[in-house]
Amino acid sequence: MRPRLGRLLLAVTLGVLSLTSALALAGVSAWLITRAWQMPPVLDLSVAVVAVRAFGISRGVLHYCERLASHDTALRAAGSARRGIYHRLARGPVDVTARLHAGELVGRVGSDVDELADAVVRAVLPIAVATVLSLIAVGVIAVISLPAAALLAACLLIAGVVAPWLAARGATAQEELARIHHGDRDITAMLALEHAPELRVSGRLPAIIAESGQRQRDWAKAVDRAATPGAYGAAVPTAAMGVGVLGAVIIGIGISGTVAPTTLAILMLLPLSSFEATTALPGAAIQLTRSRIAARRLLALTGSGAVATVIASATPRDSALRGTALRAGHPGSSPGSVVSLDLKPGARLAVTGPSGSGKSTLLMTIAGLLPPIAGDLTIGGVPIGTVDEHQLHSWVAYFAEDAHIFATTVRDNLLVVRGDCGDDELTTALTRVGLGDWLQALPDGLATVLTGGASAVSAGQRRRLLLARALLCRAPVLLLDEPTEHLDAADAEALLRQLLVVEGGLLEPGRTVVVATHHLPGDITCPRLHTQASRYSGSGSRPPQPDLERTQ
Repeated sequence: MRPRLGRLLLAVTLGVLSLTSALALAGVSAWLITRAWQMPPVLDLSVAVVAVRAFGISRGVLHYCERLASHDTALRAAGSARRGIYHRLARGPVDVTARLHAGELVGRVGSDVDELADAVVRAVLPIAVATVLSLIAVGVIAVISLPAAALLAACLLIAGVVAPWLAARGATAQEELARIHHGDRDITAMLALEHAPELRVSGRLPAIIAESGQRQRDWAKAVDRAATPGAYGAAVPTAAMGVGVLGAVIIGIGISGTVAPTTLAILMLLPLSSFEATTALPGAAIQLTRSRIAARRLLALTGSGAVATVIASATPRDSALRGTALRAGHPGSSPGSVVSLDLKPGARLAVTGPSGSGKSTLLMTIAGLLPPIAGDLTIGGVPIGTVDEHQLHSWVAYFAEDAHIFATTVRDNLLVVRGDCGDDELTTALTRVGLGDWLQALPDGLATVLTGGASAVSAGQRRRLLLARALLCRAPVLLLDEPTEHLDAADAEALLRQLLVVEGGLLEPGRTVVVATHHLPGDITCPRLHTQASRYSGSGSRPPQPDLERTQ
């Protein structure tokens, strides 16, 4: 998260000053009440009256400033954490994220980072402020009575250490369970949002929505159970405060003959304010528990925080792809069948096979996103695993079936592939994939905002928009995963012919094109690779997905 130390110290300082004002307010108020009972001249009370007003106002002002500084620190830290996570997801091992559902990824990058950032405001800051304030309170009381100071220190220790430890220990197991329910809820919700039309046709949408609602209720119950230990922990500081105040009263009665009445009032009332900081510590301990759980999930997502490194940085001679006894698969899952590849620059290859046969996994392996389970894979005579990541992506580009459509302009959705494209080039690419009339009908052309991202276009338009990205890419090897899915049969066959023909097609003759598809026209004469159906198993496999193809 890399929280800025200066801002964090400023927030702690403001928090300490705010609660110190409350502590001083209690002490001065006790002195003022007792002194006023003695009916001295009014001028003797004027300084105390002004001090009470000053401390009362400064407490609120300083607390507001502390909130500004602490939330600014937390939000900046959350931004730093997300930036680091995105960096590691882009450059780290792909096999970890490839096994997770989109809903699980959203939950981790969203709510888990928020939980991590909450540790600054709800844990680190209260602990630091309570520690400093407790030392000040004990020091002030020690000037009046050492036994009272020792009793106050013991009560503060129980309220500030024992109670939070009990609350955190009791909440750990329940929080783990709540996280599981939260992830299941996100998965079912994302499934309903992303595939609502297909699920509605198959009659499964009401069941998915009902399941998402049940997951939400299970999550809420788990969160309620997790709050129960925190409630018990929150009660302990109140009990400790009662013991501390009662002890101060008893000790004050014992020394009443040797100290002034105003001093006795301070001794009895000051402990009340000193416990104000410790009441938030059980919640801080529970927040630390939640943040630790979130941190573990984020570290698992980013490969224990280690960015993938390259052993060597070899440069391919050309774009020739060669695979010998190659087997692709996700770690921990059943590998696909053995395949051999020998694609010279400009070659075309169609990868066919039923759903679940490993077509996408094979393309991801060729792209260097997944390591081969077995066999050798080279580009230009150089093993793919030894090529620098940035250089490899400039040679081989993989366009996934479920690539994201951003809720921004049409122009920006195309520029994510190559940022130096002019509007003429973007318009040409859209026209070549059959979106020319659609573009002309948009109110602002390329500047039209696709509100909602993929929901702003039809399934066929989304597929053509993703294909336009591929046309704009300059990588010599293009790997296209189901580029014509959701198109009608005639349009799909026409686009496949244009993609797989060498001369006069959508792509230049010198570029290597590999297309994974369910449906391949019989008159296409390019080489074909048929993958055998296999069912993934084991903890490393992807979560079960709905058989959407059956509902088309």
